[in-house]
Amino acid sequence: MKKILYVCAAVCAVFMMSSCKSKESAYKKAYEKAKAQQTETPVTTTTPVQQVTTQTVTPVTTTPVADYSNVVVRNESVTFVEGSPLKQYGVVVASVTIKSNGVALMQKLASQGYNSCVAQAQVNGQTFYRVVACSYDTKPEAAQKRDQLEGQYPGAWLLYKK
Repeated sequence: MKKILYVCAAVCAVFMMSSCKSKESAYKKAYEKAKAQQTETPVTTTTPVQQVTTQTVTPVTTTPVADYSNVVVRNESVTFVEGSPLKQYGVVVASVTIKSNGVALMQKLASQGYNSCVAQAQVNGQTFYRVVACSYDTKPEAAQKRDQLEGQYPGAWLLYKK
């Protein structure tokens, strides 16, 4: 009897969890609706003679000025190992424990046109090699480049050299 009760409870739990899922089609409809609102919208205007004319208004898109003041930056004391000189802010795309792996990634980045380098950091008694794709003197420049690199290197972060 207890086995039947447990089986029924498990089936009910599975049914309840599977019925609460959001449908992908609902998200798709909302996305399509938002896209449709962004397209050109006809506007009807009247003139003093009560003549109705229709004009097409193209929405104006402005590029918002990015505020990078709240971007998280890790402060670390690092030692330059290899590559281009490290400036104040670096965009770290990988952190490895084996130096040769870091150097190989640095060379790959350099072949793609980045001024990359490898820096060594001690964290809780363990040595890490930070692979820096590029470095900048200002935080906004580094944050902007990090945003561009995150598609290719998820989890990229900013390093502030102490």
